[in-house]
Amino acid sequence: SEDIEDVSLFDADDDLSRRSKKSKIRHPVASFFHLFFRVSAIVVYLLCELLTNSFIACMVTIILLLSCDFWAVKNVTGRLMVGLRWWNQVDDDGRSHWVFEARKVPTQGSRISSEAEARIFWLGLITCPMIWVIFAFSALFSFKVKWLAVVMMGVVLQGANLYGYIRCKVGSRKNLTSLATNYLGKQFLRQ
Repeated sequence: SEDIEDVSLFDADDDLSRRSKKSKIRHPVASFFHLFFRVSAIVVYLLCELLTNSFIACMVTIILLLSCDFWAVKNVTGRLMVGLRWWNQVDDDGRSHWVFEARKVPTQGSRISSEAEARIFWLGLITCPMIWVIFAFSALFSFKVKWLAVVMMGVVLQGANLYGYIRCKVGSRKNLTSLATNYLGKQFLRQ
C-alpha cells in the first residue's frame, strides 16, 4: 500500500501549532489563478447586461474564462496546491479509463502543499459550481433561455473538475455516497 498525502477536504485540524506552520502560501501565482478565472466568469456573468448589449461578446468571454479555469485547475493548480490530478485515458480497444492520482508523501515528512493552499483550493472548487447551479435555476425560472446554455457550461466545466478532484481525494474505488454518510455520522457523533 502506497502512502498518499492527506489534504483537507471538509474539515481542518484544530491544532494551532500545526496550522501556523502550514498557513504559508507556497504557490501564490497558482492560488491567484485558481480563483481568478472562476471568479472573473461569475463577475462577467453578473455584470454583463449592465456593461454591454452584445450577448455574443458576453457568452464568448464567459466561456473563454470557464475554459481557462478548467484547464488551469485540472492541469496546474490541482497538482501544485493539493498534489492531486486526474485524466482520461483511452486504451487500444477504444475503452475509456479514468485515472485519479494523489502525490506521495515526501520521505522527509515535509509537505509540499500548505494547509492555506488546500483551503483556497477546496473552497474555490466547491463554492463556484454551487453558484453556477444557483444561476441555472435563476435563468430557468426567469425564462432567460439564451443564458441557460452559458450557465450550463459553467455547471458542466466546474462540476467536472469538482467531481474529478473529489474522486482523487477519496479514491477512485470508494463509493461517494457512503463516504458522505460516514462523514455526516462522524460529525453527528462529535457533537
